[in-house]
Amino acid sequence: MSKVKELPGEALVTAASSPSIANSSRAYVERIRGGDMGALPAVFGLVVLCTAFALARPSFLTAINFANLFTQGAAITVIAMGLVFVLLLGEIDLSAGFTSGVCAAVLAVTLTDMGMPWYVAVLAAIVSGVVIGTMLGTLVAKVGIPSFVVTLAAFLAFQGLALVLVNEGTNISINDPVIKAIAQRNLPPALGWALYAACVAAYALVQIVRSRKRARRGLVSEPISLIAARVGALAVIGGAAVYVLNLERSFNPEFASLTGVPIVVPVILTLLVVWTFVLRRTAFGRHLYAVGGNAEAARRAGIAVDRIRISAFVICSSMAAVGGIIAASRASSVDPNTGGSSVLLYAVGAAVIGGTSLFGGKGRALDAILGGAVIAVIENGMGLMQYGASVKYLVTGFVLLLAAGVDALARKRAAAAGLR
Repeated sequence: MSKVKELPGEALVTAASSPSIANSSRAYVERIRGGDMGALPAVFGLVVLCTAFALARPSFLTAINFANLFTQGAAITVIAMGLVFVLLLGEIDLSAGFTSGVCAAVLAVTLTDMGMPWYVAVLAAIVSGVVIGTMLGTLVAKVGIPSFVVTLAAFLAFQGLALVLVNEGTNISINDPVIKAIAQRNLPPALGWALYAACVAAYALVQIVRSRKRARRGLVSEPISLIAARVGALAVIGGAAVYVLNLERSFNPEFASLTGVPIVVPVILTLLVVWTFVLRRTAFGRHLYAVGGNAEAARRAGIAVDRIRISAFVICSSMAAVGGIIAASRASSVDPNTGGSSVLLYAVGAAVIGGTSLFGGKGRALDAILGGAVIAVIENGMGLMQYGASVKYLVTGFVLLLAAGVDALARKRAAAAGLR
């Protein structure tokens, strides 16, 4: 029987097997035994952490805390989403945190000091990210300096650049209502339900179209029952989330009502859809996986390896710029510490915990969201339990080490099974 290997994240199926939930389940179990566990460790960890914190602090399950999880982890998640592209190549970007800080400073200076409109400030911040990414990628791909050294130098240099932009330590306030709304305001409840319905319908449509395309090509397609189960699970989880977020969260509703899905949620969902499409449905995405898997083989196959590397760093720094904008929106200000402290470590940790391999060739945009959720839950839950920063760092470090260990063991198992 011939086997067809899908893009990362899909199960191995046999061409002679029939489309049924039983066969799909067996293929999934076979993939796990082969070392490709995908997002299973992150999902399992998320369930365990949420259960533990809910039992220890019932306030963890309140609507206001649930909404806080989205805003607390948004910037880290977006930066991690960009890091996925660099990690897919087996490279690293140690400057992503301070890149977000520099771009946030550009936003603040353009918006507050220069008095430019919000869209000009956002464009300036993102263009700054593109320039930074192009510079880093060129040094790595064309000059041949290891990414660790290049981005470590940038990590140090960008701290100084951020100080220059904010006048050696000045806190620059952001008062633009559009920028502040990104991480501080919510969608109207009706619009939240409309977004939920659109997401479920779009997901169902994509699954059905994909299944039909596979059937037309003579490949094994997933059974309708399995597709229905996935769509149903998304509908239940998404519906529960929207319902909770639409509950009144204000302590004084008569003074100010607080309901609805945070605006940052559709922003992250849009980025997830865009980058998932790029990785799974474009030639660039296939080339990125190929270069990450074996750069020399990709070069011999005619892939422009240097261009792929530079593009990955550009995407990483651009997403860091978006993360910096979200962080500035949440804090309503920018200072030299924006993007510093543990931002980079949390972002790399989010990507790895979600399932992206540090060795290259394996990862998805969804990994950043799953890992970002784990990081946000740890930080939030530990805060509710009134643990200090020391305990937070210890637990987060342990989870990151565990995720990296699982990745290393999975690669060894996959190599032993002949899948790599």
